[in-house]
Amino acid sequence: MLSMTISPKSRLCACLLLAAALGACSKQEEAAPAAGATPPAPSAPAAAAPAAPPAPAVAATVQAMGADQLRDAASQALRENRMYAPAGDNAMEYYLALRDKLPDDPGVSSALTDLMPYTVIAAEQAVGREQFDEAQRLVALIEKADKTAPALPRIKQSITNSQQAVAQRSEAEAARAKAEVEARAQAQQQQLAQQQAAEAEAARRLAAEAEAAREAAAERQAAAAREAAARQAAAQQAATPAPAPAPAPAQRNLRPISMASPRYPPDALRAGTSGEVLVEFTVGTDGSVTDARVLRANPARTFDREALNAVRRWRFEPVDAPVTTRRTVAFNPGGG
Repeated sequence: MLSMTISPKSRLCACLLLAAALGACSKQEEAAPAAGATPPAPSAPAAAAPAAPPAPAVAATVQAMGADQLRDAASQALRENRMYAPAGDNAMEYYLALRDKLPDDPGVSSALTDLMPYTVIAAEQAVGREQFDEAQRLVALIEKADKTAPALPRIKQSITNSQQAVAQRSEAEAARAKAEVEARAQAQQQQLAQQQAAEAEAARRLAAEAEAAREAAAERQAAAAREAAARQAAAQQAATPAPAPAPAPAQRNLRPISMASPRYPPDALRAGTSGEVLVEFTVGTDGSVTDARVLRANPARTFDREALNAVRRWRFEPVDAPVTTRRTVAFNPGGG
């Protein structure tokens, strides 16, 4: 324990005591986060925070204590290795407050001189751990103890440099995170473009198949009409000439105006599943699809909904009477 009047021998013992206490105090500081407190994150934007008014080096509660109370508290703090921490309950603050009350006491000045190098080391260690608030608190203690301390400019500059380094690291991490987000967004755009291209190709194939089916149906109808006309002419030639009834008007062929392409189900597209759906539907006199149902699907229930949704949007030229027909809607992710 340091006394107010210190002999050379006692002062040597006090220095040895302080050296041992520094090691124990440093261990207490390092162990404090494990006891429940959360240590400051290395990348915390300490430099970016607005500058707050500096707290007084000595806590108000310490300054309010009497001289005898401060002397006892300082001795107790030294015995318990609380030389400069925690804030508001350490030997350094108690002796600084005691010096304010007893400025000419040589024992107080001697105690502060002995405590100064350990406080300096603790401040440098706090800077190394990027605990800038703690470093500033210790700098305030050093400055109050001795404004001309040689270590003060170095520690202050070290705090400034470390805060700038932390800010630069935070900016670099933010830039890296932004680049990763942009890369993911670009990959998603490319995937979407590929999916749209596959859907467009599927629509093109469907339109081509529908056109081929329409042409084949028209050809079959024309052939049937020619065959019926030939049979009727042969029958007229063999029969006794008689007034022939007026022929019934021929039903017009279904001519598409627009045939919406079906949407390719995303799950089926990713899985590379292909198939076809046979849809029966009725075209009203205005050319719109009035009814649609699935007759056959392979595979079942994979493309039914999208096939029906597409067929219901189809439009044809108006006809004399409703016409019921069938179409096969094909799905092929390969584009061939």
